[in-house]
Amino acid sequence: MKKPTTTPLLDQINDLTQLRQFDHSQLQQLAEELRAETIDAVSVTGGHLGAGLGVVELTIALHAIFDTPNDRLIWDVGHQSYPHKILTGRRDKIRTLRQKEGLSGFTLRTESEFDPFGTGHSSTSISAALGMAVGSEINQQSRNCIAVIGDGAMSAGMAYEAMNNAGAMDARLIVILNDNDMSIAPPTGAMSAYLAKLVSSPAYRGLRETAKSIVEHLPDFISDKARKTEEFARGFWTGGTLFEELGFYYVGPIDGHNLEHLLPILKNVRDAKAGPFLVHVVTKKGKGYPPAEEASDKYHGVSKFNIITGTQDKSPSNAPSYTSVFASSLIEEAKKDDKIVAVNAAMPSGTGLDKFGEIFPDRVFDVGIAEQHAVTFAAGLASEGLKPFCAIYSTFLQRAYDQVIHDVALQNLPVRFAIDRAGYVGADGPTHAGNYDTAFLGAIPNMVMMAAGDEADLKHMVATASAYDEGPIALRYPRGEGMGVDLPAFGTPLQIGRGRILKQGTAIAILSYGARLGECLSAAEQLSALGLSTTVADARFAKPIDKDLLSQLAKNHQVLLSVEEGSIGGFGSHAATFLAQNGLLDGAVRFRPLIMPDRNLDHASQSDLYAKAGLDRVGIVAAALKALPANSQVTRILKNLHK
Repeated sequence: MKKPTTTPLLDQINDLTQLRQFDHSQLQQLAEELRAETIDAVSVTGGHLGAGLGVVELTIALHAIFDTPNDRLIWDVGHQSYPHKILTGRRDKIRTLRQKEGLSGFTLRTESEFDPFGTGHSSTSISAALGMAVGSEINQQSRNCIAVIGDGAMSAGMAYEAMNNAGAMDARLIVILNDNDMSIAPPTGAMSAYLAKLVSSPAYRGLRETAKSIVEHLPDFISDKARKTEEFARGFWTGGTLFEELGFYYVGPIDGHNLEHLLPILKNVRDAKAGPFLVHVVTKKGKGYPPAEEASDKYHGVSKFNIITGTQDKSPSNAPSYTSVFASSLIEEAKKDDKIVAVNAAMPSGTGLDKFGEIFPDRVFDVGIAEQHAVTFAAGLASEGLKPFCAIYSTFLQRAYDQVIHDVALQNLPVRFAIDRAGYVGADGPTHAGNYDTAFLGAIPNMVMMAAGDEADLKHMVATASAYDEGPIALRYPRGEGMGVDLPAFGTPLQIGRGRILKQGTAIAILSYGARLGECLSAAEQLSALGLSTTVADARFAKPIDKDLLSQLAKNHQVLLSVEEGSIGGFGSHAATFLAQNGLLDGAVRFRPLIMPDRNLDHASQSDLYAKAGLDRVGIVAAALKALPANSQVTRILKNLHK
């Protein structure tokens, strides 16, 4: 056996050919180097660290055994893909992770041939890998298709739909269940590894198929006993009965950090002619970095940090985040009303409901990565007279659209939707951007829709949702910190469907829906300095829209801009429909909706993204000036601006 070298092996890998020539001791050294490189890179960029550290050995083993990229390797969600990126030709760019014009934090088809499928949302990998396996068979191409999915992502119904389909098709599919929370079964050391090798070996599979063929010719009562005995025995030793029932060959559980176990088992699975397989691998999230191992969240998502201490950089701002304002406001309302309960889909800290749960542990429900279930579960709670707040990120609420329509709105049940991460989210990119909720919720009858202009208004909107019991109601708010406004002691319910005027002018009107309000006020100051008297109004509600406010703005100004953090079909479309239907666009006013552009914007900072979309102060001022009718005053202003 070759002795481990002191020369960094990562430096020797130009492509995966070199990796596939390494022996066990060299691969172990490579794992140590890859883990250190991942930690160092994320300390510079921030990102999802814990998941990647947990799959370092698995990543190496998969690329060593399988012929990637011809063999398709899909990382569900993609949080754990940083080591994969380092090994597949992107090491020189790894310190651009999640930065403007840098590497994506997820797998991305346009980034590398080693990323056969784009990810970001959970539980999609098995469906995609099955499609690839069937497509390859139709195209008469020989390849393995491997999906690596976490135990949390396996809680989503889509994963089981895919497995049910795959098991019935006898597809050439390999599912790696990355169990990093020991939520299904713990590893059992050497005996477990031995059994995993045994059940993945050709000898065992041949014996099992022979036994099946014999049992088929026995009387029913004997064959049933034999089948149940075999399943019970395998389930007792390995816990695989559930997956066997779905039609998979179950292998595991395996220690996911032991290459001497991983490599031969993956080789056995690779060389098997049958399928599909489920390989149960147990790993430790944050493995090899003590601060991550000891943290409650295992450093799932981190900002830049000090490698030695693990201390993360914190923003110097004292303004609270919108998420924390939502959480504290909901706690205040729940203290007054014991009917208030809260539901989230595997995001307790991300939605702020972990704080709610500390005070009301019996009134908070984490249903796992199951947004469809979360919404219908909340509908069931509402039908029993409770007041459920269903807190889900905008991008994940998309996954439960049918349930919002069919199980909530059609029955007019008072479910309160708290929609976090509305608008651009920055480094997580387009897979996590909250572009569409105003558009898709706005099409649904019975839905009341609010958007907070600042954190104080968010507090009032939580109180509004709590008091509203006539049907479904939604409130949206962005990622990150607020404007730093003073918060009221208590939230006060708002009048449904009424906006407010914050600054009165005569020439230009800016109607904000959501957290662009601060930029609208800044734009108004600049326009006023240019001699253009400007009104700023906060719509607060997209549905029902404030018809009186809209009419007033359209009748009394030359230009009316609507500004929102959303796609086409959102607030601006609702405003335009009302104005057109009531003849308010037939006169002198020039209406211009400012929305997110109809294209996906790559990851960058939130400020960069809003600037690119024309939804910052500069973009709003430019849109107002462009909309004005041409005259000498406008010409003079434009000349001065260009100077």
